[in-house]
Amino acid sequence: MNNVEIKAFNLCKEVIEKLGFELVEVTYKKEYGTPTLTFFIYIKRGVTLDDCELVSTTIDPLLDEADISNGELYHLAVSSLGLDRIIKTNDDLRRNLNCDIELKLIQNLSKKKEVIHGILQSYDEEKIVIVDKNGKEKEYIRSNIEKMKPHIDFKRLLG
Repeated sequence: MNNVEIKAFNLCKEVIEKLGFELVEVTYKKEYGTPTLTFFIYIKRGVTLDDCELVSTTIDPLLDEADISNGELYHLAVSSLGLDRIIKTNDDLRRNLNCDIELKLIQNLSKKKEVIHGILQSYDEEKIVIVDKNGKEKEYIRSNIEKMKPHIDFKRLLG
């Protein structure tokens, strides 16, 4: 994280938590030529547009007063994590407990990349446990996982 991201995160974390949300990440980068400060928030029921507006209007004066960008103009954005956010940290795993996730295992010399999905049952620093569609628990070593993300069933979402 750069200095602006660190300052913004530390300045707004407690305020956002008092509103009932978890502050997951702050990014400060150019988007379409304009510096953009984006706050990614989480709440179990799902983040709404009204939630983003509430957080934005609450933190905007704090950010202005602290002048975290040292006078540089920027666009403030507040967003949900998104449906397909990569699962990297223990906090990401915590937010996805009892949810359907998808794993891509690191390719072995003898196999194609294996993609697995199931319900995240538990995790620790070294492994995760998922329950597959047959109800069977399977354990995977985290260092053997190339990528994890929520499994999105578009048929179920649209149907």
